[in-house]
Amino acid sequence: MAVPAVNITIEQGADFASTFTITNSDETAYNLLNTSASAKLKKFPESETFYSFSTSITVSTGKITLTMGNDITSTIPSGRYYYDILLTNNVSGLKTRVIEGMAFVSASIS
Repeated sequence: MAVPAVNITIEQGADFASTFTITNSDETAYNLLNTSASAKLKKFPESETFYSFSTSITVSTGKITLTMGNDITSTIPSGRYYYDILLTNNVSGLKTRVIEGMAFVSASIS
């Protein structure tokens, strides 16, 4: 599976949520049965500091939702970051990156 690049914007100090539909090459929903998801935001791919997204999966539709509360987004300095979504098959342990991209954290005025 080719890893699509999807860029996102996170507003500093606001709640963030975004839903991604994972599909097979024939556009059918990717099988997310027995799968868990994790997602991180880093300034640089090799950075040790990261911010974690909360993730939820809807198995029947192939959808993964990322969320991050304002208590976390308010601590992220504005600027450009990298993020990705990693799936783990809970039976085999196989890990698959399904989305990656840039995240722009916009500065809060209020």
